[in-house]
Amino acid sequence: MKISRFFLVLVSISICGCSYDSEGDLIDASQEPIDPDVLVNYNDNISAIIQNACISCHSSPPVNGAPFALVNFDQVDQRASIILNRMSRQSGAPGAMPPSGRLPQATIDLVEQWIENGQLEN
Repeated sequence: MKISRFFLVLVSISICGCSYDSEGDLIDASQEPIDPDVLVNYNDNISAIIQNACISCHSSPPVNGAPFALVNFDQVDQRASIILNRMSRQSGAPGAMPPSGRLPQATIDLVEQWIENGQLEN
């Protein structure tokens, strides 16, 4: 009986210890820092991020409980600040996107720079 309780506690501690996102794990070393003088635009930079990280749920029509589609520039442009907010949350936080895990910080920075540049299409 004591052995099974000990085993249960040990398994519980192991599971809880695996849920921490360290900042180092979130930085993609293969991506260079963004030059603040470069204009980020939807067609060259943001579209690929949305296609890879969002479109599996935010398709047209949306699936898996997604509340809206993100399949074109207008849809992404209208929700840019919401997208950035959700991408910036830590994995496991309420409303964090994508549900599969936090994107690399360099990717999030690119979306932020796009917004700061005025959300250019091309």
